[in-house]
Amino acid sequence: MIPLSEYTNIGYICSKKDYGDRVVDHAGAVFLAALSRSAQSIEVLTATIAAKFAGVDKGTLQRDVMEFYAMLEEDGFVVSGETEAALDAKDKRFSYSDIEPKTIKKDFTPLVKRSDVSTQTFLEQHFKGKPHLTALQIELTSRCNERCVHCYIPHENKLTDIEDVLFYDVLEQCKALGLLNLTFSGGEPMLHHHFIDYLRKAQEYDFSINVLSNLTLLNDDIVKEMKANRLSSVQVSLYSMKPEVHDAITMVKGSFQKTRDAILKLIDNDIPLQISCPTMKQNKNDFVDVLNFANEHKVRAITDYTMMARYDHTTGNLDNRLSLNEVEEVINAIVNNDVDYQSQLASEDFNILPPQNDGEDIVCGICVSSICMVANGAVYPCAGWQDCVLGNLKEQSLQQIWENSPKVQQLRSIRKKEFPQCRQCDDRLFCAMCMVRNANENADGNPLKINTHFCKVAALNKRIALEWRSKAAQNK
Repeated sequence: MIPLSEYTNIGYICSKKDYGDRVVDHAGAVFLAALSRSAQSIEVLTATIAAKFAGVDKGTLQRDVMEFYAMLEEDGFVVSGETEAALDAKDKRFSYSDIEPKTIKKDFTPLVKRSDVSTQTFLEQHFKGKPHLTALQIELTSRCNERCVHCYIPHENKLTDIEDVLFYDVLEQCKALGLLNLTFSGGEPMLHHHFIDYLRKAQEYDFSINVLSNLTLLNDDIVKEMKANRLSSVQVSLYSMKPEVHDAITMVKGSFQKTRDAILKLIDNDIPLQISCPTMKQNKNDFVDVLNFANEHKVRAITDYTMMARYDHTTGNLDNRLSLNEVEEVINAIVNNDVDYQSQLASEDFNILPPQNDGEDIVCGICVSSICMVANGAVYPCAGWQDCVLGNLKEQSLQQIWENSPKVQQLRSIRKKEFPQCRQCDDRLFCAMCMVRNANENADGNPLKINTHFCKVAALNKRIALEWRSKAAQNK
């Protein structure tokens, strides 16, 4: 339940039960570092912590220790009790039948930072000037048992399994570097014959683990290991509740039934799940049904009507991308069905034209806090940008690539001022400029060449939002 790490003068703790996490200051980091998976008494914990605080009264320190851990227990990160049996009884796992709002304390010690920004944003700000790697996506195999029509990976390149020696070496390096999050991806990661072994080993290192899978190969052994592992999440794509539509996108007959059955099996076993429903020409009328299905089962779900070209700069997969007229239909459907988005749009604090961003701000988190690798050891910036090779882990260490790769340094130096048209654009609130989408869709792979398709989508998004706000105001 409590992967934890110490980062110089801050500490970090997260819960796999409810996706919550916390950042704490230096003193809190010392308190966190004293914890372990095994039960310890307050006296033992206090003695361990006292060694770090010379001259502090032990009675005062013990009260601080008890207050700090009581706060963490209230927020669901640790458990306390008189016996180990009592601890086990209180150490509840994630459950779809027990999803409740988090209790918020009215008064709390400054040792715990409940930030207004996301933890990832906080960490990026904290390490500003010295990018710190916190997340790695590992492609276990490039092979895939589906042939999705929109995929940004050319199918002819899906041939390689990661070697055991490389995988275990990378895990060792990740632990030494203090990484928090690992994502296992593919291809289809469950095609790797050591998938279960890899999950088990990653759990020994206490990483927060996410799995990206189509779930068609899920079996009882994998479910058993997932439950023991307490995964942070499994993400799966479900394209439609109509078997013929889903199967037409995956190009594998029967894939809908396997994926849907696997989703229900994960839910029955209380394994955290997120459903993604990329929307394209084939399923533009079906994504609402998928979101409703997810909502009925208390599963997080998202839709995405954007699509990027293949990383080899061929654009045949974009034949399936929505036209602007179709995008307009989808955005209207989202606005009319998403009550959270409606609430955001209706808020008096909603600013259609936010202040112009600082030109020295980074464009995104690539090579700032996260990075990816493919099964052959090549390292690349982010999902979809696999032709931008930063180095190879068969030849260099992860730390060497992160700190010394010329391409990493180049990407890391790119700032928002290099996109002046984006900084001044009236539609910028509704657009997230993406360098990989730029790079993949033009023949020379230039990430600085703006992909105007997404500019037009942003303009649509803004117009529809304004129209909805106007109608909502009139109906008050």
